[in-house]
Amino acid sequence: MNKVHPHVAKALEGIESGMTLMIGGFGLCGIPENSIKELVKMGVRNLTCISNNAGVDDYGLGLLLQAKQIKKMISSYVGENDEFERQMLSGELEVDLIPQGSLAERCRAGGAGIPAFFTPAGYGTEVAKGKEIRVFNNKPHILEQALTADFAIVKAWKGDTEGNLIYNATAMNFNPMMAMAGKITIAEVEELVPAGSLDPNFVHTPGIFVQRIFQGEIFEKRIEQRTVRTQ
Repeated sequence: MNKVHPHVAKALEGIESGMTLMIGGFGLCGIPENSIKELVKMGVRNLTCISNNAGVDDYGLGLLLQAKQIKKMISSYVGENDEFERQMLSGELEVDLIPQGSLAERCRAGGAGIPAFFTPAGYGTEVAKGKEIRVFNNKPHILEQALTADFAIVKAWKGDTEGNLIYNATAMNFNPMMAMAGKITIAEVEELVPAGSLDPNFVHTPGIFVQRIFQGEIFEKRIEQRTVRTQ
């Protein structure tokens, strides 16, 4: 099976309107920049996007929001995007806000084949509404269902032609668990190397979870909140 695709457009073939997509990254760190821009060009609409956040107004998933291509966001933190706020308050955008740890675990569970799990996070809040509650060790827990997607799109630092991936530092964030939870996983990498070039001791996502891989052309790597010393 040849997993290597020559460019982003080829790698994203088959993504259609109405699908559910997992998009790796945290803020603007470790996001599949080239893939998101290509989704805008493709014009697919009514997407359900599972991502820790929705980017910023003019970058990341914010580009898809501007183009009105996202129908529903399943996220944890959305505070850096004015357009997201506008669409949510106006009722244009469906939003499912999930505690960050629960979101990560729901993605991981989906990839591991675990249909649901109990967690204390969210008990007593809007998050628990309509969900089963059980008590473990004298503490109430709510039942959370696993998340999967038609396509998972992740970004890695290095990948080989068999789909083995290595993430750089904090870019690991949501990428590894989402890579496991997509029916088809697409990996966008900064450097594509021949099979056998990566030290297996440092591989974060084994190639068995990746169906398509391509080398991105341009990585802007914006900093969401730049903080510098005054002295």
